[in-house]
Amino acid sequence: MQPYAHQPMTAHKLGDPLTLNRLYGRSSGHKLRKGQQELIDQLLPALEVPDEGEITAAALFGEERPLHFEIGFGSGEHLADRADMLPDHGFIGAEPFLNGVATALTHIREKRLANVRLWRGDALEVLRRVPDGALSFLYLLHPDPWPKARHAKRRMVNDGPVDLFAVKLKPSGEFRLATDDPTYLNWSLMVMQRHASEFEWLAERPKDFLEPPGGWIETRYGAKSRRQGRRPYYLRYRRA
Repeated sequence: MQPYAHQPMTAHKLGDPLTLNRLYGRSSGHKLRKGQQELIDQLLPALEVPDEGEITAAALFGEERPLHFEIGFGSGEHLADRADMLPDHGFIGAEPFLNGVATALTHIREKRLANVRLWRGDALEVLRRVPDGALSFLYLLHPDPWPKARHAKRRMVNDGPVDLFAVKLKPSGEFRLATDDPTYLNWSLMVMQRHASEFEWLAERPKDFLEPPGGWIETRYGAKSRRQGRRPYYLRYRRA
């Protein structure tokens, strides 16, 4: 399937399979090393997003500041590097995979980052608690493509989550999506086209989504994808 292949648009409504109201995927892998387990036990509690209540920059960082949210941060290198680049901004990362959280904590400790908070679990659960219009950036980098057609409803880029993204981003806030899966790319373009009144696609020519724009930090997965001969695609959308 080619990236520009036309896909028929379909209507969606609350409760239909494209709304996606829970996260799918594994939560742990190999056993943690001693140092990783110590980070989970000692550092994570100090950086965790609270279990209850509204999630604001002031509540997390003690002051108002631009707020970024990364869905499924993997090993956390993008989250940590962006936070290091923008120390006056606040960053929230959500990741259910324990091993990824442990690796992210290593980056946070090494860079001595004070502007990152983590949630080990379902990103949509915590995103719903962010005030409407509070986010400056929302990142979804190399999500699980769920390539089988019968699993399409599990993809993070679906009408329900995208509706939520639109509500939580402030006007002119930016949604960044990366994938190396052509099917997921086509699917995402189709879904985002249905939300054209809410999101403006920031691409003027094909190469705009074939190369990362300035300020886009490549993830470890993205670099691996390139080495293995797959092409990552980079999509940027501005909240209308």
